[in-house]
Amino acid sequence: MKIGILTSGGDCPGLNAVIRGSVLKGVISHEAEFVGFRWGWRGVVERDIMPITRHDVRGLSKQGGTILGSSRTNPFEGERGGPENIRRMLDEEGIDAIIAIGGEGTLTAARRLWDEGGIPVIGVPKTIDNDLAATDYSFGFDTAVEIATEAIDRLRTTAESHNRAIVLEVMGRHVGWIALHSGMAGGAHAILIPEQPMGIDEICHYVESVRDRGRAPLIVVAEGFKLDTMEEAHSHLGLDAFNRPRLGGIAEKLAPMIEERTGIESRHTVLGHIQRGGAPSAYDRVLATRLGMAAVDAAVDRAWGSMVTLRGTDIARVSIADATGGLNVVPQSRYDEARILFG
Repeated sequence: MKIGILTSGGDCPGLNAVIRGSVLKGVISHEAEFVGFRWGWRGVVERDIMPITRHDVRGLSKQGGTILGSSRTNPFEGERGGPENIRRMLDEEGIDAIIAIGGEGTLTAARRLWDEGGIPVIGVPKTIDNDLAATDYSFGFDTAVEIATEAIDRLRTTAESHNRAIVLEVMGRHVGWIALHSGMAGGAHAILIPEQPMGIDEICHYVESVRDRGRAPLIVVAEGFKLDTMEEAHSHLGLDAFNRPRLGGIAEKLAPMIEERTGIESRHTVLGHIQRGGAPSAYDRVLATRLGMAAVDAAVDRAWGSMVTLRGTDIARVSIADATGGLNVVPQSRYDEARILFG
């Protein structure tokens, strides 16, 4: 069997570990051959292909980034896009299956290619945001939380040195998992997430409560958070290739509002792409490796249109449709736990 692998969408710690796990399992257990599509779906559409051997993945699990490159290309667009052109390319290259490693946009495209064109595809969930349904956790999330928690620890010391309020913006798109976990781990005085709109007066109440105790307030906000007066999450960066708004900038709006209402000097920090960079944590290396190995098994079983997933501590399979049918949002009970610690 000849299997093509791609990494698409935003990069994520652990992508290389998936590639390594897939290649090692495929070569050792199934005598499979592997190629990589460069730059995600763009490589599929443009036939930009590279061989991947066992030698190529040696020591790869600890490396950040992706040896294949990534992009936000939509495989249905362009003269060479669409199921018919992709099927022709696979047949001419002798490729029997595609392992698509990606998040919501990537896997939605994979699902359409299978549903509409019968393209033999297996999905692997990748997102630091942990927003994919049908998996308990996705690799990259643990690393992003560790990076955000370290940032909170560092910001706390500089905030206390100047008696300032700090608003830290983390990623997450329309869910607040990174903010929730890093905020709890770092002892944030309020955690603002998309699932829980909040008024500026309530936010300032927490800030003033912290100040009155002689502390420097530290607020963690997810990029998709909305004040209760906002209809949409803040976005000033346009749309991505899948016509989704590129979020960011809410911390820059909140900090001056807090300063104006409380009189506390306030600063904001946007953590941004730092959360995606660097070496993956040990947890993410193991999870990514296991998912990569399971994806090859799914391809050998011809379980097209399925995604490998983490259920508890076990690796299982679900349909990609189940994984992309809704977001994995922070439940009310989890937020209520954290809210006890605010202020």
